[in-house]
Amino acid sequence: MSGPGTGAAVADRDPGLQPERTRLAWRRTTLSATVVAVLAGKQAIHDEVTATGLLAAGLSALVWIGFLAVAHRRIQSLEAARPRVMSLRGALLAVACTVAFAGFAVGVLL
Repeated sequence: MSGPGTGAAVADRDPGLQPERTRLAWRRTTLSATVVAVLAGKQAIHDEVTATGLLAAGLSALVWIGFLAVAHRRIQSLEAARPRVMSLRGALLAVACTVAFAGFAVGVLL
């Protein structure tokens, strides 16, 4: 018997283009994070170079590298025939990077 709730339905799953769409979404998000990091760094040191501005630019670069690592690992895992579920650690790191970028945006506006 194969139906909802049985293992046969999961075994016969055809992912179709879902992994490709997810891979493209991760690439778009990485590009957006790159733009945010560059703009935050530029804004932090736009008038004069200060210790606070350099710290903000450095933190922005560090957060961008963390997000880039998570995105790269996820994109690589999507190339498998059966992509694995994203790890909790990777998801939390991506969320932390996003929140940090939002904090940089608030800091730049103040």
